[in-house]
Amino acid sequence: MKCRQRRRRHPRRDCLEAACWRQGWLSTARAVPSPNHGPRPAGAEVRLAVLHSISLPPGRYGGPAIEQLFTNRLDPAGHPAFAEVAALRVSAHFLIRRDGQVLQFVSVADRAWHAGASRWRGVANRNDDSVGIELEGLEGRRFTAAQYRRAAWLLRRLCGAWPVTEVVGHEHIAPGRKRDPGPGWRWPRLARRLGGMPLQPTPARATASALRALAGD
Repeated sequence: MKCRQRRRRHPRRDCLEAACWRQGWLSTARAVPSPNHGPRPAGAEVRLAVLHSISLPPGRYGGPAIEQLFTNRLDPAGHPAFAEVAALRVSAHFLIRRDGQVLQFVSVADRAWHAGASRWRGVANRNDDSVGIELEGLEGRRFTAAQYRRAAWLLRRLCGAWPVTEVVGHEHIAPGRKRDPGPGWRWPRLARRLGGMPLQPTPARATASALRALAGD
């Protein structure tokens, strides 16, 4: 999914839209700073947005566990599912809750640890030039209308401030290793929310061979 070319907009107008950026932090998102980040490589520009899905415990929504995971405060004894992930040092730039609330863990100016081993369009290590957006949900299950609205809202603002040119899923940049956000996420529905921005490719309809070619494998 590609974003249109950025238009020069008056900064005051952006603020009136209630979406001001301050050193890579979105003023309308709830800030939950994570220590799990680092500087982007010299010369790296944010060109890719990667959608993920997450729920902790799996299939349960609304609790504090996702925030605790991304801030290294998850109690491994709190649930059987926590034991295998509590020691991970991971993060994302944003989380979109089921009700559409947006949380931010890492400045977009920095490199969050969300993609892992990844490759897309012949370029590896896509943490370097991407922004990670987690959707509260379970791969294979449906997401909420509020999440589609908020994802489109967030992507528009990212495209207006950084040279983001494409939106893909974690499953597309790490095929075989990751499966999120999965078939429950409707890419055409997101495209409609983005007001006609073309999908290129349409990940939900692309064949496995086409995805491998686009990924540069």
